[in-house]
Amino acid sequence: MSDTRRRVKVYTLNEDRQWDDRGTGHVSSTYVERLKGMSLLVRAESDGSLLLESKINANTAYQKQQDTLIVWSEAENYDLALSFQEKAGCDEIWEKICQVQGKDPSVEVTQDLIDESEEDRFEEMPETSHLIDLPTCELDKLEEIADLVTSVLSSPIRREKLALALENEGYIKKLLQLFQTCENLDNSEGLHHLYEIIRGILFLNKATLFEVMFSDECIMDVVGCLEYDPAIAQPKSHREFLTKTAKFKEVIPITDSELRQKIHQTYRVQYIQDIILPTPSVFEENFLSTLTSFIFFNKVEIVSMLQEDEKFLSEVFAQLTDEATDDDKRRELVNFFKEFCAFSQTLQPQSRDAFFKTLANLGILPALEIVMGMDDLQVRCAATDIFSYLVEFSPSMVRDFVMQEAQQSDDDILLINVVIEQMICDADPELGGAVQLMGLLRTLIDPENMLATANVRKCKWKTEKSEFLNFFYNHSMHVLTAPLLANTSEDKVEKDAVIGSDSSTICPDNFQTAQLLALILELLTFCVEHHTYHIKNYIMNKDLLRRVLILMNSKHTFLALCALRFMRRIIGLKDEFYNRYIIKGNLFEPVINALLDNGTRYNLLNSAIIELFEFIRVEDIKSLTVHIVDNFYKSLETIEYVQTFKGLQTKYEQEKDRQNQKLNSNRFRRDARALEDDEDMWFNEDEDEEGEAVVSPVEKSKSEDEFPESYEKFMETKKAKESEDKENLPKRTTGGGFKFTFSHSGSTANGANNSHNKSVAAQTPPAGSNGSASKNANLNATSTTPKGSLVGLVDYPDDDDDEEEDTSPRKRPRLGS
Repeated sequence: MSDTRRRVKVYTLNEDRQWDDRGTGHVSSTYVERLKGMSLLVRAESDGSLLLESKINANTAYQKQQDTLIVWSEAENYDLALSFQEKAGCDEIWEKICQVQGKDPSVEVTQDLIDESEEDRFEEMPETSHLIDLPTCELDKLEEIADLVTSVLSSPIRREKLALALENEGYIKKLLQLFQTCENLDNSEGLHHLYEIIRGILFLNKATLFEVMFSDECIMDVVGCLEYDPAIAQPKSHREFLTKTAKFKEVIPITDSELRQKIHQTYRVQYIQDIILPTPSVFEENFLSTLTSFIFFNKVEIVSMLQEDEKFLSEVFAQLTDEATDDDKRRELVNFFKEFCAFSQTLQPQSRDAFFKTLANLGILPALEIVMGMDDLQVRCAATDIFSYLVEFSPSMVRDFVMQEAQQSDDDILLINVVIEQMICDADPELGGAVQLMGLLRTLIDPENMLATANVRKCKWKTEKSEFLNFFYNHSMHVLTAPLLANTSEDKVEKDAVIGSDSSTICPDNFQTAQLLALILELLTFCVEHHTYHIKNYIMNKDLLRRVLILMNSKHTFLALCALRFMRRIIGLKDEFYNRYIIKGNLFEPVINALLDNGTRYNLLNSAIIELFEFIRVEDIKSLTVHIVDNFYKSLETIEYVQTFKGLQTKYEQEKDRQNQKLNSNRFRRDARALEDDEDMWFNEDEDEEGEAVVSPVEKSKSEDEFPESYEKFMETKKAKESEDKENLPKRTTGGGFKFTFSHSGSTANGANNSHNKSVAAQTPPAGSNGSASKNANLNATSTTPKGSLVGLVDYPDDDDDEEEDTSPRKRPRLGS
């Protein structure tokens, strides 16, 4: 197989200044006797023919661009380029070129962009001949001028000469006077030539020329020239847009005329770069680098001038938070701050820090808290963008504000709760705003982010972590989980239950609600991974996993997968505290229901569920293995297209044998009562394996089924749509599907679910490898397992009792039958 690192495309520049592809091959650097020096050779990958043979001359200017491109000129009108498939190959050849020329490979250009012979001629010429002789600026010379400007673009030294000539002779203003003449005369040919001329002058990439072209006197005529692209039939209307459509709004009158002029100029130049000029090709990316820098430094200057005007910013904040400010004015103020923050991204880190500290001191966060709760969608969207800039700049600053605010305000009006409620109540069907806000919330509650922002004392991040997470779980977590708890409550389930359905746990299947619940679950899954005991206590207090697993019944597979992923992350921690909670609550039941309901379909849900059980098998999580085999194996043993469940049973038997051997080898056998006492002690031990104390239960500031009023109102607006959805809720099985009776009672979180033990049969089994009829199966779904089953490590009574319970099994056909 060929080395892809050295795979290149060879390009040459044609007379029309377009790059022609000469073929694809593999490049090497080797000594060529005929050329008397190290050379670049490219052989075609199709037939091995020679595509390129070029000696690396000591004085040739080679340029490295975009990490995978090397460009150079071998003659006045013969430019070459090698475009590499991989950066590594480009770096190797670049090192060879630099080695021949005695240059450091870190440079991007090996020589000044003037070859030696041209430089010698340049020095021999008299001073005045350094410049290019420009044709007289007349209408009948426009074609000649356009040809001249176009021809110099391939030669760096000729570009420099032309730029100097244009600057010294005030030529640009004369050209723009001709433009006005051509437009008055409706001289389309002259206008097309002027387009080529002005575009070519822009590609000279000289800041001194930009200062002239973008001055108040000239810029609109420059835009006018660029309207007459000869490639299009009708000229564009850029000037009309800039003068009539795009209105400059001063939210607060700007008294500094220089600042106002700089803002106008920056907007127009940005428009020229983004809208008028065509996107430069890969070989022209540096042609407009100075234009990009021109815009960049303009923005820096604007931000600096506004930041220094404390009176201006103070007045903006005062009007933004004033209740008397009308909606249109407030919208303009918020949009101003949005653009202001966007401009700030051009600042150097130190200046950007000072900028955001100025905004913080002026009260940007309290102001955002007010505008984010407003009804105006545009205002909320702009406020969200501003908030994202602040969170990206300093999550700690936002966290500090929120915690200080909590000492003086109710939970409902805290900034972070306003953000959560905006996420919950996003009216966009695609939940675009909710996705953005969820990302910001994740940044705020990320402990790694807290660690990264701490720079005062080693222990500061720990203080911030503990304080903020305690605050978040006490004051905000109930707001985040409100939609989840509301949509999985017993009242909700009973109200939404479909008459005649086998399932008593139908959950809302409105698509937008499902998307919202999926976002919330994604955030909760993040908490499981990063918050250890805070989320653990919350899950136990709210019996949260049981509520989440109700969503396994949703017709939206993505939501069922989110619920499964939440459980998978919990099991992935291999925390026996969680394991005991799952066992006591019989929480594998809805997962296995979903697997059996999925039937013969080989899809993502099937794979994800099997992966969960495979993880338990591979990691040998003994307590879960015993629970699964004791309670569910009779319904899973027919699944033979994977060895996961047989493997679990094997692990179960091996552990059972090991425990029996251990007991038999012990000469001083204790009685059964002593064994049970030991097991009880093991279960009642505090979880402190990592030296981490389990904190006290989270304060229940709101009841389990109580949720923010804003969410309730939002849900009411969709009542008619949801009623329509409910009429068409799908039944996951047809004709009496196999379902466990899955109780979602919160009481089972702290004890066995004895009152809901039922045995039911499945209509469609998972896939079997041979397609024959399966064994009879009856699933004992009780969550009260024998002591030995719960622990799985102490004692195993005979299996006779289990077999006696399964005296009336129901037939389940194998998959494929």
